[in-house]
Amino acid sequence: QVRLVESGGGLVQPGQSLKLSCVGSEFTFRHYAMRWYRQAPGKERELVAGVSSTGTNTNYADSLKGRFTISRDNAKNTVYLQMNSLKPEDTAVYYCNAVADGANYWGKGTLVTVSS
Repeated sequence: QVRLVESGGGLVQPGQSLKLSCVGSEFTFRHYAMRWYRQAPGKERELVAGVSSTGTNTNYADSLKGRFTISRDNAKNTVYLQMNSLKPEDTAVYYCNAVADGANYWGKGTLVTVSS
C-alpha cells in the first residue's frame, strides 16, 4: 500500500525555522513529482512548493519564495521542505503529495504552529 509519511512539524516562535520531511514507500518515488501543500484553519488547501522527479526543477507559491526551499533525496525516498523566517500565517497542516501519470498520492499531514 502506498504511503507518504510527513514529519518535522511542531510549535515554533515567529522567525524560527523548521524542516519538514516526507518519506514515500510502496511506489517508485524517483518517478514522481513531489509537492507540499498546506491548509490553514478555515482556508482551502494551497500549493506551497513542488519539485520535479529528478529534483532539477522547483516551483513555489509567489508569497513564499525566498523563505521556503523544497528538495528531495531519491536514494532515501524523501522530500523536504525547509521553512525559514516563519510567520504566524504559516500555521497550517502541511501535506506531502506525489504525482505521476494520473496517480496522485497524499500523506496525512503534519501540523506546523507558529506562535509566540
